[in-house]
Amino acid sequence: MGKKKMDRKDLKEEARLAEEELADREASEAEALPDTEIIEEEPAPQAAEEEESLRDQFIRLQADFANFRNRTQRERLELYQRANEDLFLELLPVLDHYEMGLQTAEQHHADKAVVDGFRMVFDQFQNVLKKFNVEPIDAVGQPFDPHRHEALTHLPSDEFPAETCSHQVRRGYLFGDRLLRAAQVVVSSGPAMPPEGAGDGE
Repeated sequence: MGKKKMDRKDLKEEARLAEEELADREASEAEALPDTEIIEEEPAPQAAEEEESLRDQFIRLQADFANFRNRTQRERLELYQRANEDLFLELLPVLDHYEMGLQTAEQHHADKAVVDGFRMVFDQFQNVLKKFNVEPIDAVGQPFDPHRHEALTHLPSDEFPAETCSHQVRRGYLFGDRLLRAAQVVVSSGPAMPPEGAGDGE
C-alpha cells in the first residue's frame, strides 16, 4: 500500500518537472522572437534605396513610352500628309488641262449642255480636293507674295498697280496651311509709260 502511494508521488513529481522544463524552453524561444520581428519590421537602408531606384526607373519608363507614342503618331501623320501631297501633285496637272479645255469650250461658244456638263465635273473635282483640305489660291488682284506666287514675268498694266498679280497662268493650291503648289502669275509693273514725245504740240 505504501509503495503504491510512493509511485504515484514520483510520477506526479516527474510530470511537474517535465512541465517546468517545457515551460522554460517555450519561454527561451519566446525571448528570441522579438529580435527577429524587429528586423523584419524595420526595412534596411539598402532596401529603401533599391525601392526608390525602381520607382525612378518606372517613372522614366512611363515618360519614355509617352514620348515614343507621341513621336510615332507624329511620324504617322507626316507620312500620311506626304503620301497625300504626292498624290495631289500628280492630279493637279490633269485638273489644269481639264480647266483649260473648259475655258476653251466657253470661249468658242461650244454647245451649252456640253459646257455645263464639263463645268459640273470640274466642280465635283474641286469639291473632292476641298474635302481633303486642298484649297485653290486666288492670285489675280492680290499683292505678289513670293511664298505663294511664282512670277513668270512683269508687264505693265493700267488695271492693276505695281507688284500686283495681273494674270494667272497656272492656279496654285494650299494643303491645309502648307503650300502645295505655287501659283504661276504675271506681275504688274504699273501703268505703261507714254512714249517719249507723245503729246508734244508743234
